[in-house]
Amino acid sequence: MPTEIDALALAQALIRRPSVTPKDAGALDVLETVLKSIGFVTHRLPFGDVDNLYARLGDSAPHFCFAGHTDVVPVGEGWQQEPFGAEVKDGMLYGRGAADMKSAIAAFVAAADKVGPPKGSISLLITGDEEGVAVNGTVKLLEWLKSRGEKIDHCVVGEPTSVAKAGDTLKIGRRGSINFKLTVAGVQGHVGYPQKAKNPIPVLAELVTQLASHKLDKGNDHFDPSTLAFTTLDVGNDATNVIPGEARAAFNIRFNDKHTPESLINWVNDRVTQVARQSGCTIEVTSQTSGVSFLTAPGKFTQLVSDTVAGVTGQSPFFSTSGGTSDARFIKDFCPVVELGLAGATMHKADECVAVAEIAALTDIYAALLTAYFAKPPI
Repeated sequence: MPTEIDALALAQALIRRPSVTPKDAGALDVLETVLKSIGFVTHRLPFGDVDNLYARLGDSAPHFCFAGHTDVVPVGEGWQQEPFGAEVKDGMLYGRGAADMKSAIAAFVAAADKVGPPKGSISLLITGDEEGVAVNGTVKLLEWLKSRGEKIDHCVVGEPTSVAKAGDTLKIGRRGSINFKLTVAGVQGHVGYPQKAKNPIPVLAELVTQLASHKLDKGNDHFDPSTLAFTTLDVGNDATNVIPGEARAAFNIRFNDKHTPESLINWVNDRVTQVARQSGCTIEVTSQTSGVSFLTAPGKFTQLVSDTVAGVTGQSPFFSTSGGTSDARFIKDFCPVVELGLAGATMHKADECVAVAEIAALTDIYAALLTAYFAKPPI
C-alpha cells in the first residue's frame, strides 16, 4: 500500500523552494512528482518566464478544479525565522508561502489522495505568476484548457481568505480594481512672477479633492461600498523659487458590481475634462484595469461548500467579497468559483506562518468537500 500523503511534509517541501515570482526554483517539480505518484496526468506549461502546472485525475464530468499558485512575494526584512526553512516551532509552520498559499496546495493534494479516484475529474491549476503581473499564468492556462475543449464545472481557489480559522470565511466574489495616473501640465515660472506661469499644483489639488470626496455608492447585499484611494502626489521640485511645470498623482478604485471599468473611467474622464476646461491646463489621464467585479451568486454550489465546512468545523462560513483581487477574477469567466483557504493574517509579512493544526483542518475540509461534491454534484 502506498504511503498516504502528509500535507505538512508537502507544505514544507514546497516552502523550501524559494519561488519568488517569477522564479519557480523547483516548486512545481516537487508538486508534479507527488501528483504523478497518485495518478494525476500532468502538463508543464511555461509561458514567457513563468512556469505553470495543470494536473488532472479522471477524464469525465463533473470536473472539480482547485486553483492556486506556488510563487511567493519577496522575503523583505524583519524575519526571526529562516524564510525558506519551513521549520515548525510551537505548533506553527514558518516560511514564505506558509499562509499564501503553499500549505493550502499541500492540503488539497493530501485531501485528493485521501478521497481517491472520483466519479468524475479532479484537477489542479497551479501558476507561478499570481503574485506578479498575472499575464503568463492562470489566464494562459485557461486559454490552453479552452483550446483543448476541457470544461471545468466548479472551482475552489485556495487563497488565504479565512480570518481566524480555516473555513470561517468563503469568498464568493471580489471587487474590481482600476489604477489611474493623472498628469497636469502647467507652465514653469519664477515664484516672484506667478502671473507669468501656470501652476499645476492647485489644479491637481482641485481634481484630487473632487475625486477623493465623491461617494461612489453605498454598497449592496454582497459588497461593501466602492472606494477611491490616492497612492501618490508628486511634483519632483526641490527648488523654492520655481513654480513647477508639471504635477502628477495616482489613485486606485476598488469597485463593486454597481460599476463597470467603462463607467468609472468615463466618470473620471468627465471630472478631468471639467477641471481642465476651468483651469486652462492640459490634464492627461491613463488607467489600467487589473480586475472586474464579480459575484458567484449564492446557490447550490455555495450551499454545498458552506454545508460541508459547517459539517467539519461546526460553523457555517461567512460569505465575503472583501479584500483585494485574486486569480478567481479570471476563472469566473469559465465556471462558478469560490475561495476557501487558511487564515491570511501573516501573508506577505515577516515570519509568515500557519498553525500545523490548521493545515490538518483544511485537509479535512477539502476531503469532505470532494466527497460531498461527487456524491451529489451541484449541477
